[in-house]
Amino acid sequence: MVTQSKDLTIMVLHSGGLDSTVCVYRGLEQGYDVKSLGINYGQKHSIELAYAQRQCEKLGISRHVVEVKWHKPNRQVPLGRKIEELRGNVSPAFLPGRNVVFLSIACAEAAGWGASEVWLGINEVDFSGYPDCSREFLDSFIRMMEVASPGGPTIRAPLISMSKPEIAREARRLGIGQEDTWSCYRPQLVGQQATPCGHCDACLLHKHAWECAVNLSLQSEKAHPESIK
Repeated sequence: MVTQSKDLTIMVLHSGGLDSTVCVYRGLEQGYDVKSLGINYGQKHSIELAYAQRQCEKLGISRHVVEVKWHKPNRQVPLGRKIEELRGNVSPAFLPGRNVVFLSIACAEAAGWGASEVWLGINEVDFSGYPDCSREFLDSFIRMMEVASPGGPTIRAPLISMSKPEIAREARRLGIGQEDTWSCYRPQLVGQQATPCGHCDACLLHKHAWECAVNLSLQSEKAHPESIK
């Protein structure tokens, strides 16, 4: 893997979830000066912001959170859906315009921090129902920013062509555990502890990704026992 200079700063849109956390770890592995950017937009699952903060403290990188509010439509979080139902269909929980807002803020913040690149953890393989997680969206936004902010940061989505199990497997390689990130849309309070509900789309997809990742790793270890240290 190519190692970059620490002089090159990247800003990662970092929610504390699996995908964005993998981006943070990858950036550090590649030798970048990584800045973590969080967006507090009044999300019900703001526990993810706390996870991102802990991750940054562990890694010793700077964390900046921008607060933004807009009038959002009410959305029902579906429960108990099968993995097959998540493929290719827009979830009822989809929040229109979210990634447009997030990327716009990230590009503006990158200018202030002197970051040459903005990274985000969107991916379109397997579960491509969200239109603002697609390559078409990414390419269109990049073209828009070339007009709106000439010479601005390069926008990268390093996980765009990876499936969720592949991302979970990459997380394992990077030393990220299944419980180290937050993905639940409906956190449940048990005593003073917030726990994942286990039934929303995010929980089901997170579990599926990690189960597949573990199985893939075990198969690889059996096929190549000499690679096990």
